[in-house]
Amino acid sequence: MVQRGVILAGGKGTRLGELTKVTNKHLLPVGAIPMVYHPLKKMTGAGIRDILLVSGTEHMGDFVELLGSGAAHGCSLTYRVQDEAGGIAQALGLAELFCKGERMVVILGDNIFHMPLRPVLEQAEKHPNYAWVGLKQVPDPGRYGVAELKGHRVVSIEEKPAKPKSEFAVVGIYIYPPDVFDVIRTLKPSQRGELEISDVNRYYMEQDRLGYTIFDGYWTDAGTLDSLFYANQMVRENPPVF
Repeated sequence: MVQRGVILAGGKGTRLGELTKVTNKHLLPVGAIPMVYHPLKKMTGAGIRDILLVSGTEHMGDFVELLGSGAAHGCSLTYRVQDEAGGIAQALGLAELFCKGERMVVILGDNIFHMPLRPVLEQAEKHPNYAWVGLKQVPDPGRYGVAELKGHRVVSIEEKPAKPKSEFAVVGIYIYPPDVFDVIRTLKPSQRGELEISDVNRYYMEQDRLGYTIFDGYWTDAGTLDSLFYANQMVRENPPVF
């Protein structure tokens, strides 16, 4: 089973306007706890005890003050600073020393979902050399990376397409084998000037080494005012399973 977890909690949170003027969006409340507690509890609930948190320079001290060593959460926390916004894949690249050649699960810090993490890890465990992604059927797939499926295979991944080929969004929960860092080193910045996680996933797809789990229950990112409101509503009505 995967033993190492990476929480990516960087970004400016500009889509949340005044709410993130003086704080990181991952410290905003979702339900009765800070947003960042959700990925942390998903990981510890699945038995992961070694966890790395990556964030920017401005608010790293706030995360350390909030979470400390991780002992209060039943884990050991390590912190890495992403000096500038360079994309999800660039932030993940900072985890190489931490992962020590082991497989890891990665959760974007603003992803809120109902189902526990353990079933996803158990599915991925059957294919130890694969990358693994979470998929969720959504009404507005063009907002996300979109996976096209044929049988049990992902056959295409497009980032925020104008004409999505399916209703399946790639959610911000990934499992990667150790060679992901070699893949990241080959990436070129996108038009946004960032290293895109979709390019990482596409590499494994082309290698026929990409598996997926379709998520049950609700899932949302909480990076906009609407989705933050929705996340709070869902968590209050139907608390997530950690």
